[in-house]
Amino acid sequence: MRVNCVGAIIRDDDGRLLLIRRGRPPGQGLWSVPGGRVETGESDAEALVREVLEETGLTVTPGRLVGTVDRPGPGGVVYEIRDYLAEARDGTLRAGDDAAEAGWFADDELVRLPLSPGLVDALTDWEIIGRPSGSNATA
Repeated sequence: MRVNCVGAIIRDDDGRLLLIRRGRPPGQGLWSVPGGRVETGESDAEALVREVLEETGLTVTPGRLVGTVDRPGPGGVVYEIRDYLAEARDGTLRAGDDAAEAGWFADDELVRLPLSPGLVDALTDWEIIGRPSGSNATA
């Protein structure tokens, strides 16, 4: 079974990337871009706005599709994640819903975080970040 999901790639005025630490499976304890499932009847843009608000307290404007990845889930589920650029418009950053923490990170800080598998590779392939050096370079 395939599950449609969206992710938001958001940078602040200092160029830092917004990440959330997942508070629940899948990926509990790992840092990733905010996002989640597209609910029945929702467009990707609507799901992106809803998920970012729920997980971070920020209101965003969705931008262009950057890329798509497939990630395995429990019981043979495959999460098809479409990642979009987005711009934060309003709100105060705070972790909510299934996010245990939320924060802004410079690209060179990513190698020190426990990241969702494949996140750095995807962001690098899509030219969102440069190729990192460090222990989590393939995370």
